[in-house]
Amino acid sequence: MQAKAQARYIRIAPRKVRLVIDLIRGKQVGEAISILRHTPKSASPVLEKLLNSAIANAEHNYEMDPNNLVIAQAYVNEGPTMKRFRPRAQGRATRINKRTSHITLVVSEK
Repeated sequence: MQAKAQARYIRIAPRKVRLVIDLIRGKQVGEAISILRHTPKSASPVLEKLLNSAIANAEHNYEMDPNNLVIAQAYVNEGPTMKRFRPRAQGRATRINKRTSHITLVVSEK
């Protein structure tokens, strides 16, 4: 039995989110929340909110015990990239890519 939570179109680059998500993959839920609370990265509050959502889904939809939950899968896919332009010297312009992420967390009972 598995419960899933997704956050899509998050305005953080997937590479930056993967740094944080690698810290919690395979951990117990309580330990993962404490890791996220003490990680000074911009993706940490987003992942904590998503993890709490996955726990609530497991508890409410599948009647799992929240104390026995483990993060079974955690992965980040790339969302659409917003292209913006920044003015540069001598009348030129360079493109800036504002990347987005699709984050998925799957929790299951151990």
